Amino acid sequence: MIYPSIDKLLTIVDSKYKLVHIAARRGKEILETGHLQMKPSEYVSKKEIGRALEEVEKGLIIVKED
Repeated sequence: MIYPSIDKLLTIVDSKYKLVHIAARRGKEILETGHLQMKPSEYVSKKEIGRALEEVEKGLIIVKED
């Protein structure tokens, strides 16, 4: 099963395209800098994209509307 659930994430972000864009940018940032917003042991995912999605779910990444 995929964690976090796409249904739960789409209640936070209003489109799949925007969600993919946010996760890709944050995943790349994690890969380049190594900076995590939670302790490594608190993440379920081991990969950067999954960790970025977990940060969106936890509210650590704020999505601003234009």
